[in-house]
Amino acid sequence: MDDDGTRGVRGPSADRVPGPALPPPPTTPPRVPPPATGPRPAAPPVEQRPTRPGSAPPAEQPIPGAPVDAWLRTPRPPQEPGVWRYGYTPPPPEEPEGVSNRSLLVGALISLLSALLLWSLWRNGYLPYRLVPLKLFTPGEWWNPGTSGGPRTIEGSDALTVYEAILFGLLAYGCGRIGNFSELFRRHVADRGQPFLALAAAAAAGLTQLLVWKEALPVVRPVLVLVASVAGGEIYQSQTVVNVIYAVIAAALLYPFARLGRWRELIAARGGTGAPVPDGTAAAPAAETSADQWPEVRAAGWPDAADTLTAEVRTGRMNDVDAARLRHAWTLATQRPDRLAPLAEAVLRTGGAAALHPSGHRDLPRRGARHDVLTGQVRIGRCADDPHNPYVRRGTGLALEPALLGTSLLAVGPPGAGKTTRLIRPVVEALALRALAGQAAVLAVGGAGAPLGPDDAFDVVVRVGHPGSAHDIDLYGGTTDPDEAAAVLAEGLVGDVGSLDSRRAATVLAQLLGPYRAAHGHFPSVPELRELLDGTPAALAGLRASLEAAGHHAMLRELDARSRQAGGPGDPAPALADRVALLDRPAFAGFFATGPDARPFSLRALGQHPLRVRVDLPERGHAEASRLLTRLLLAQFTAITAARTDTTLFACLVLDDATHAVTAETVRGIRRLRSVNAGAVLALRTVDDVPETLHTPLLGAVGCTAAFSGITTWDGKRFAEAWGKEWVETREVAQHTVFADQPFTRALHALRKLVTGKAVTTDAVTVRQVERERWSASELAYAVPAGHAVLSLTTVQGEHAPPLLVHLDG
Repeated sequence: MDDDGTRGVRGPSADRVPGPALPPPPTTPPRVPPPATGPRPAAPPVEQRPTRPGSAPPAEQPIPGAPVDAWLRTPRPPQEPGVWRYGYTPPPPEEPEGVSNRSLLVGALISLLSALLLWSLWRNGYLPYRLVPLKLFTPGEWWNPGTSGGPRTIEGSDALTVYEAILFGLLAYGCGRIGNFSELFRRHVADRGQPFLALAAAAAAGLTQLLVWKEALPVVRPVLVLVASVAGGEIYQSQTVVNVIYAVIAAALLYPFARLGRWRELIAARGGTGAPVPDGTAAAPAAETSADQWPEVRAAGWPDAADTLTAEVRTGRMNDVDAARLRHAWTLATQRPDRLAPLAEAVLRTGGAAALHPSGHRDLPRRGARHDVLTGQVRIGRCADDPHNPYVRRGTGLALEPALLGTSLLAVGPPGAGKTTRLIRPVVEALALRALAGQAAVLAVGGAGAPLGPDDAFDVVVRVGHPGSAHDIDLYGGTTDPDEAAAVLAEGLVGDVGSLDSRRAATVLAQLLGPYRAAHGHFPSVPELRELLDGTPAALAGLRASLEAAGHHAMLRELDARSRQAGGPGDPAPALADRVALLDRPAFAGFFATGPDARPFSLRALGQHPLRVRVDLPERGHAEASRLLTRLLLAQFTAITAARTDTTLFACLVLDDATHAVTAETVRGIRRLRSVNAGAVLALRTVDDVPETLHTPLLGAVGCTAAFSGITTWDGKRFAEAWGKEWVETREVAQHTVFADQPFTRALHALRKLVTGKAVTTDAVTVRQVERERWSASELAYAVPAGHAVLSLTTVQGEHAPPLLVHLDG
């Protein structure tokens, strides 16, 4: 990224953001290509991102035939918290537990053999009284005397033929229901799809036709008898009529197999007249109100601007970030009607480059995760097919978005669990894309060399302790109020010291910062602040002389109060001086300056501009100083975001390592973030990196939590308590031995025990509702596979998602 105008911010104007680098406007407005005559291609159920001419290929390229307009038209239905909405397809209804394939096949075979045996006995006359029901409803002269007497007349023979066909149909229906042939067909034939389904149905149809015309199945003769009884036997004198009847019988036999085999759909698909739509998508109608036609711009009365944007989309000159940025800019402009005309004119001049980010960038140099910039989601994994997960969430993508990060997120896992690469970096990347769209500001803090993204993916990169850093950190958060600066600085310096009251420490700092600023016009640098806290006579005398010369009597009283309290019992000044000494090292010489030549970056700019900021801390050589700065940045962020009046931008702080950074005051500040459109992402190796008194408040302050594989049972216990319990249904099976009283029954039981080796038992099943933990401490410690994490999510609106086991692929 070009440093000119971006990193070269010097002096007190550090809050300033460089102006945009706009491309030259086109000489003529682009022409909107005419829409295709045929149906538009539907977007596939994956994120599509266009490429920019002359840029490096992105991490995830759109497949051929899926341009940005298809990406815009892809449905994103509202779903539960954390569901990857892009092209979402709801799962099929949950099926109850069925029998195993072996039991299903055995049951079908037994029912088929029983039906064949019963039909054979019927046809051969071995079943007594088989003609009694028929004789009850027919004239007696049709039959020979006796219960087993057969038909005497032709009418009796015809009635017997129809009677046997009816009984055969009932027998076949009963055999199919008892043998569960429908489930067998669904599992082993229908689920295999086409063309196996059509071929299997065709084979079954051919076999059925063969058996019918060979009269193995009673179909043809009963139909002929019924037709003759209705239309008269003379109808068969015409061969044409007979052929028609035979054709109708053959068609009637083929019809159910054609429905089962879905022959019509297969023929239509082969002929190209009904190409199936990919799962999870639906072809958008070619209407002027589709998303790629920019209906909101047309509704505002700017059809020329809408045509320009449509042309940019169709010709591939606009990417997903441009679309999200322009939609957001137009939404803001509609709230201020005086901005509509300038925005529309900028669209006519520069097309997709209108309302550009101050850096002039339209995309990140590369992406490592799947993003849907239109909704702000980043996909970090997929919910595992695990009994802990609800059925509707199994196999669905899991994504994070500002609505979730606004409640703050706490991720706990040992080193190597994947917190940085699979969670922190995708979140930083998504927030950076959202910043390019003008909707967010992100501050990513990590150790030097942490994989939070390349330098050219950020607007400001602060390398603490590196001589080549273009910016410093403003220890005072860009404020001019001594009391506000003292409160935040005290929290960063000694907020983790439980024996010290941060309010007393803030009072001590205010007694020094106020007089120094009144005398010099700026706050003291690190060496000067250390001397003042140590009570160096020369430093205090010089400050007193400057105040007396300027006539600041009120500040002199503050300095006198500090002199009276110095050295008293419980004075926090020595502890503050010791902490400031961690920053007064040769490695940090030239950093944290406050004079006219200073080059600090103030976090106050995050609340005003969509900035992408990364801070690299020297964790290897200066671990304590890095923790102090992390604690200070967290305190500054919570204080600054809570005090801002314009909450349009979503501001987010991402701490790759929040060890010893959380204090009681910052926990209270994290609770307030969701109400000011801000959030924090904190990563810890263990919950014990936070003081024990803050374990419960911290877990209660954040709305989203993530437990990675490899955590200890102690950490798992805290998460289990935070996630609560749920009512589940349990089944208890008790086996009781069956004791027979009859000799024959005892003999059968003895034979069964001899064959199986087990006594005859009966099962007593008890079903009851019990309350159990959603995830127990042992399950979190030992049942979470590597590369997985258990996430619990909450939106700013208060919607909850239960703890989900997620396979992280971010």
